[in-house]
Amino acid sequence: MEYTVNKLAQLSGVSSRTLRYYDQIGLLKPARINSSGYRIYGQKEVDLLQQILFYRELEVSLEEIIKIINQPTFNQTAALKNHYNNLKKKRARLDKIIATVERTIASKEGGISMEDQQKFEGFKEKMIEENEQKYGKEIREKYGDETVDVSNAKLRGMSQEDYQAMAALGEEILLLLEKAYETGDPASDVAQELAAKHKEWLMYSWPNYSKEAHAGLAEMYVADEPFTAYYDKNVKGGTEFLRDAILIYLGMK
Repeated sequence: MEYTVNKLAQLSGVSSRTLRYYDQIGLLKPARINSSGYRIYGQKEVDLLQQILFYRELEVSLEEIIKIINQPTFNQTAALKNHYNNLKKKRARLDKIIATVERTIASKEGGISMEDQQKFEGFKEKMIEENEQKYGKEIREKYGDETVDVSNAKLRGMSQEDYQAMAALGEEILLLLEKAYETGDPASDVAQELAAKHKEWLMYSWPNYSKEAHAGLAEMYVADEPFTAYYDKNVKGGTEFLRDAILIYLGMK
């Protein structure tokens, strides 16, 4: 089977405009352009579009999808198995959120007691899942499965107050990074406050904090693209600045 843009749009539920944009950015090129100038998509492109939609369902950015599917080692069958496992995890997390909503409704309408910690279980699982998807491979390779699993367990058992404080502190760090970067000096007072806040943020979930581990994480931020992209998204060069501020704060630079 072959499809024009409009027919593929009808088949997939993706708008014609989106398909044209995917072509423009090199994410999904048509198999050919016919004599009338229409984009024509074949079975290979249909299968690839399915993969793209799976990645989008898992909230992977278009930039990351392009990198993934253009890898010489990209294997569609292996990718499908990975999608399957990740979607099961997502379903499990959504089931937890649904159960939390149900318990909350019951507690409001029927006076059933609900522990504060139970109110945030689904959201904690989302945070853990997102961290695993973005940074899990690098963190587990550097610190080992046991350390990461203990950290996740600590997050799951976190109180409502600590969970909210940790989330607020994470937002404060991003804002403080912008302010500190403007000084151009990682040893400045505001940059050192940034480093101290970063340590405070880590302490919420790290089971065994050490200066060496903190320094290693700071270096990983710069060395690994997913970390760099997170801190550089609002402040270009902010990741290296944060690393330098942390190393100075720890007395390692």
